[in-house]
Amino acid sequence: LLVGALDTVLDSNARVTPFRILLQFPGSQVSWVIASGAAIEEVNKHWDWLVHNLLHSLSVFENKEDVASFVKGKVKGLIAEEVRGRQAAQEEEPEKFREALLKFELHFGLPSSEKLVTYYSCCCWKGRVPRQGFLYLSINHMAFYSFLLGKEVKFVIPWAEVTRLERVSTGLMTEAIRVNTRQRQREFSMFLNLDEAFGVIGQLADIALRRLLDSEGLELDRVLQQPTRISKRILEEQALREYVLALFRLPRGERLHEVASCSIWTPHARCHTAGTLYTTDSYLCFSSREEGNCILLLPLSEVLSIEKAESTSLLPNPVIVSVRTKKAFQLIELQDRNELVESLNCRLRALQWKQSMFRSRKDGKRSMSSPTPYYTFYYDTGLPDEEEIEEQVLRNTVNSEALMTAFHQNQPGTNSNKSMEQEKERLWEDHFSEFGRGVHMFRTDKIQKLVAMGIPESLRGELWMTLSDASSELESHQGYYTSLVQKSMGQSNLATEEIERDLHRSLPDHPAFQNPTGIAALRRVLTAYAHRNPKIGYCQSMNILSSVLLLYAKEEEAFWLLVAVCERMLPDYFNRRVIGAQVDQSVFEELIRERLPELAEHVPDLSALSSVSLSWFLTLFLSVLPFHSAVCVVDCFFFHGIKAIFQLGLAVLEANAPKLSSSTDDGQALMILTSFLDQVGSEESSCLPSSPPAAEETGSSSDTDIPAVGHTNITDLINESYEKFGDLTVRQIERLRCRHRIRVLQAHEDITKENTLRLVTQDVSISPENLADVYDLFKTEHFISLYWGDSSSAAAAAEAAAWRYGDSGHSYIERQYRLDRPQFKSLYGLLAPWPGSSNQHADTMANRTFTLLDQDRDNLVTFREFAGWLDTLYCEELNEKIRLLYRLHIPPALTESEDDPSLIRSPLLSTNRPLYVNLPSGVEDEVQDYQEQLKQMLQDLAKEKEKDVEKPLPLMNQV
Repeated sequence: LLVGALDTVLDSNARVTPFRILLQFPGSQVSWVIASGAAIEEVNKHWDWLVHNLLHSLSVFENKEDVASFVKGKVKGLIAEEVRGRQAAQEEEPEKFREALLKFELHFGLPSSEKLVTYYSCCCWKGRVPRQGFLYLSINHMAFYSFLLGKEVKFVIPWAEVTRLERVSTGLMTEAIRVNTRQRQREFSMFLNLDEAFGVIGQLADIALRRLLDSEGLELDRVLQQPTRISKRILEEQALREYVLALFRLPRGERLHEVASCSIWTPHARCHTAGTLYTTDSYLCFSSREEGNCILLLPLSEVLSIEKAESTSLLPNPVIVSVRTKKAFQLIELQDRNELVESLNCRLRALQWKQSMFRSRKDGKRSMSSPTPYYTFYYDTGLPDEEEIEEQVLRNTVNSEALMTAFHQNQPGTNSNKSMEQEKERLWEDHFSEFGRGVHMFRTDKIQKLVAMGIPESLRGELWMTLSDASSELESHQGYYTSLVQKSMGQSNLATEEIERDLHRSLPDHPAFQNPTGIAALRRVLTAYAHRNPKIGYCQSMNILSSVLLLYAKEEEAFWLLVAVCERMLPDYFNRRVIGAQVDQSVFEELIRERLPELAEHVPDLSALSSVSLSWFLTLFLSVLPFHSAVCVVDCFFFHGIKAIFQLGLAVLEANAPKLSSSTDDGQALMILTSFLDQVGSEESSCLPSSPPAAEETGSSSDTDIPAVGHTNITDLINESYEKFGDLTVRQIERLRCRHRIRVLQAHEDITKENTLRLVTQDVSISPENLADVYDLFKTEHFISLYWGDSSSAAAAAEAAAWRYGDSGHSYIERQYRLDRPQFKSLYGLLAPWPGSSNQHADTMANRTFTLLDQDRDNLVTFREFAGWLDTLYCEELNEKIRLLYRLHIPPALTESEDDPSLIRSPLLSTNRPLYVNLPSGVEDEVQDYQEQLKQMLQDLAKEKEKDVEKPLPLMNQV
């Protein structure tokens, strides 16, 4: 408190204004500041507003508490509205922000292109000693400055060095933000708004690491790829956009336009439900105030009109949205209704015009083409063997029905299963009549109960398409899958080879995939997706997921469901390093510590559990649960997204917590979870006689270690997960993902560094410690060019091209960090053993050295090549150093385009660097000029060239 008071006294911006209006009741010592101003005229204006808008309303209240509550609520609402209105103005750098910017530039000396995003007054702790100052957050760094009682403290932390962010609480600090780097940790507290500061710090660190460490491997919004455009307002908008995309599982390219509080008429509840309307490029989305209670998704492609209705006291500012199914949705209490409707109608007209143009072009093509069904493809009509013709037809003909209609697993008790399916169908039909059918169906807790029971097979494909909104993608991309199959079939690459290898491993026990028809359909879907998205291509576990999708959906629908899962519902899961899945495993570990503290206490190392649960997330439990139970989990996933997998995972661990707490090793924990999941059955499979014996067998075989487990119904397990962990929200998951992505990316960076050093150490004589320092320096130089350099530099462009198209010439480790010519010249000046005064020679030598090291002529130097050059300069024999110098005077290092090759005809050599030759003590006075010494060494080298096994070097041009 003392430190905060001192900071207030010393900060001119924090001084109390001389004129204030207070709310205070007679006899009370407590008062609230209602308004304040620097001049009496300003306060008089506030008082006039209170007289006309507030004071006459106070007479209706009977007691002081109600008056105080009303006034405080009214003032808080006005303040919140004023703050929102100033968001844009704040980005125009008002006086306070301009003053902070000048201090930031003065204190830290960073380039002017290092944009300051925001700043906070806070306290940095050094042990038990607090230092009050300001924390400055820029696009690439966080910096702290304090000058208190004559002592200055300042430091800068690059976001690229941040390995962990935490909120901690100790005895001295109520709550603080802890920032960990590889070298040390810093703790900051006494923020005016700690939640906001923690969120902004996490966002900036996450964005910087994604941009610097994995620029093409992870999806990053286009706005965030341009650091100079990042501001506090942009960060707030981006956080809201990420939340909306995750809540409604929208395509990643959707931009958020308007956010408006409103109420919507819900026929099933016979009332208006209050919530928030979100509008994007192609969707109208509504969510109730309590997340998940009522959700509505309206694709603009389904909307016919958006109209204003007459406003009344009961229905203020109504808007009617009509859709193609002859239904209408009523929204009321919309602020800025006119602007909102105009903006929506503008986007609606553009979309309708685009659709009409697409249909006319499509109809023109149909009239010119033959009346062949869309799902039949051209194949060779020569006369090869009949089997080859049959295989060719099979490979190129898209199935128009789900595989389950033709291939059923033989199960006893089919009559009871049929009656159960009929009962489920009846319940769903009743639900459709009340809540609507199709993508614009109201999604409430009632549908959650139906999904937990398991969607009936006859409706599963339709509802998966509806709940994921893959139906809108299919509708707007007619013929797209057909053309993809035509383009992709017959191609051979790494993805198709992996697909062929995994085709027969996908649900091998199901009759649909013991048949060429099912295998061919799976091949087409996976190959078409690999062709659509080469950044992902094919990843293991996609085959299992696609197999299940093909069983219940038509082939083209299964393709769009796969697109929805890989690109919207599980973002970054199926990239080359499975970053998204690892991030969610890290989030899952934190949720275990938070929701299952007793288990976390007995199992301090949760990495073993998360390694087991990785397959739960990657395959949506399809690889660990019996088939019919796993399909019920997929039902929940399409309804609730990844939240359903988190909840179910926590429920599984809680059900086995006592056994896991008493387990002695990771193997026993794995057996406990495996045996439990094996016996989780569904209502359809509970009548099968094969399941109980399997469970008994498992229990008896490991009777000494693992107690026998009984049968668990999947519906009961899902309902239990909703009851105990249903309060987990999408917003919480997104915030946790943002923080844990930092840890995962830095862990990958550490592994990359270890692997790189292990490979390069074999080729050089530099000590491991020095080589690690060189690696850090090399990486820092690469980052500096990304901080303030040209984004279109050769290094940035070549790196992006390598991720996009695949660089077969270099491994991932080799292409992780590479330097272009300006970056190399910058490092050359720091590390080359030439005298610092000969700048003209150093620049020429740096250019030639870069040309010599750039062996594959891509204008980039890898760390291996860079380390080899340093090793020659500092660790090799004298002859090797001279050989390197000699090669700098001849092609390819010496090029015809060099401006002035005479600059290094007589290079000056250092007298205190590795190239200095120690002569006997008696002949020091006879030391020749270094130019003559170099000539003599070159002559000796020329005499020995015949003995050299390498290709002889050409003579140096002595002109």
